[in-house]
Amino acid sequence: MKYSQWIGIAAAIILVIAGFLPWTYHPDLDKNFTGFFTENNVYGKPGRVFIVLSAITIMFFAVQRIWAKRWNVFMCAITLSYAIKSFIVYSGCYRGICPDKKAGLWIMLLSAILMMAMSLFPDMKLKAEEKLKS
Repeated sequence: MKYSQWIGIAAAIILVIAGFLPWTYHPDLDKNFTGFFTENNVYGKPGRVFIVLSAITIMFFAVQRIWAKRWNVFMCAITLSYAIKSFIVYSGCYRGICPDKKAGLWIMLLSAILMMAMSLFPDMKLKAEEKLKS
């Protein structure tokens, strides 16, 4: 894909922004949880992890080397797995109370899926001799 690298970088930036948006609303506490705030830090701070992983993947999306593209698939897979884990933890019911899922939680998950998809289709220009070998 021609614009896969730029779409991947945009998805990584959106993932970081999604960490600041409300992810869930907990009616028993009357509070919104984000990627950086939970009551008594029960769910941790996945927003910090997403900032680090997004910075690494942006670097790998930008570098036009085959080793960077291979590492990018690995890092995007880690990001996607952590996003799925965070989605399950934040949206899970507890003590009979189910939190309301907000837009930030869905944006976080969809941007991680988009990053993974774009890492699988790198826009690499091969040299003529490399084309003959493959």
